[in-house]
Amino acid sequence: MKKIHALVLPFPAQGHVIPLMKLSNYLSEHGFKITFVNTESNHETVVASLPKQSNSKENGIRLVSIPDGRDPGAGERDFAHLLDSISASMPNYLEVLIREINESSDDDDKITCVIADENMGWAVKVAKKMKIPAAAFWTASVWLRTVHLHLEQMIETGILDSEEGVPTQQQMMQFSPDMPAMNTDMFPWTLTGDSILQKSFFRSIRSNTQDIKDADWFLCNSVYELEKPNFPLNKNLLPVGPLLLAADQQEQLSGNFLAEDSTCLSWLDQQPARSVIYLAFGSTTILNKHQFHELALGLEQTSQPFLWAVRPSLTDIDAYPDGFQARVANRSRIVGWAPQQKVLAHPSIACFVAHCGWNSTMEGVAMGVPFLCWPYFVDQFLNQSYICDVWKVGLRLNKNDGGIISKEEFINKVMALLADEMIRARALELKDISKKNVSEGGSSMTNLTNFIESVKSKLQRP
Repeated sequence: MKKIHALVLPFPAQGHVIPLMKLSNYLSEHGFKITFVNTESNHETVVASLPKQSNSKENGIRLVSIPDGRDPGAGERDFAHLLDSISASMPNYLEVLIREINESSDDDDKITCVIADENMGWAVKVAKKMKIPAAAFWTASVWLRTVHLHLEQMIETGILDSEEGVPTQQQMMQFSPDMPAMNTDMFPWTLTGDSILQKSFFRSIRSNTQDIKDADWFLCNSVYELEKPNFPLNKNLLPVGPLLLAADQQEQLSGNFLAEDSTCLSWLDQQPARSVIYLAFGSTTILNKHQFHELALGLEQTSQPFLWAVRPSLTDIDAYPDGFQARVANRSRIVGWAPQQKVLAHPSIACFVAHCGWNSTMEGVAMGVPFLCWPYFVDQFLNQSYICDVWKVGLRLNKNDGGIISKEEFINKVMALLADEMIRARALELKDISKKNVSEGGSSMTNLTNFIESVKSKLQRP
């Protein structure tokens, strides 16, 4: 049988790289050779963030890169430019890369399948053009994927404008009787706060949704039992999440953009059970100085121990209130980036103040931790609805008339969350569901096994 050599291509964002790297680790452990393709800038960031002892070749994962098509020095936060450049330039770069690998390899080492982020749907077209089987991988909630699959229908019926995806009127949408309803104002591309970005984002979604249709397999980082009201609309989708398999193995590659500070784990060991507030806002959230101050003062006044991941770009330099760090030094730990899975699994963690990115959502659910929701961008608001309204494992933080989450609001919600035994019990129930899914015989584990066997079977055919 041909050796399985999978080329894995994530969208160039932290929340997309991590789940595809987790999947790659698992496939590597089951005999796949992996060529993991980042954009050039993200490749450099991932490699620089690896622990010194890491060796991707020993993991069976080769890290490579291709350009995203942007000029050197292009603004890192010009997301609209990135989206347009990806679709215009990267298909050709990917095709060239695959040809170079296949022309320089013997038959047992050629690329035999492509696993592409659905947000890079054009990669499925490249694979099919080159007669290579392709899998499409969805990194967000199935609820959001269902919305994307209904775009053309909503355009045809006049619910959405075809150019920018602007709803023609505010209304509640429900795509099946068992699916939670959502307001058209909460469609992720309408929450960008930028008309140029909204247009590029919507155009990219429509294009990628069309491009993935010819994929041979469809996978998603989700748990069937937690999102099953949505799955009837996605009958050929294999939920394989939460992708936390073999999480304790240090040699696995993480795909982080920042180096993890694991020293916080020994600090957690010294804290009482269920006492620590853990705060992490992902890789894109930005807090202005006023909001950062309010949050810091709220943390101080809760009198709870806390672990706070404050990456360098989260807020302004020297944004801490005067004397704050000294006053909370005996009950706090502030790091640039935390080993989040291990933190959330630690018995000292009481709650998770999260931006509600899907990776963080899945990790928090899998570890049974209650949420305090602080969404920032696009689908994070939809994930907040899952956490608070559907699963009922967290509380919302509400902004005041000035658009700020006040320290009083933060303190009140923290105290309410820590006192709510119903939320705690529900979180532990979802933890049990998630654990069963990734255990032998669970739906996620079964889907992963079936996917591997299906790939092998397809490659055996003449």
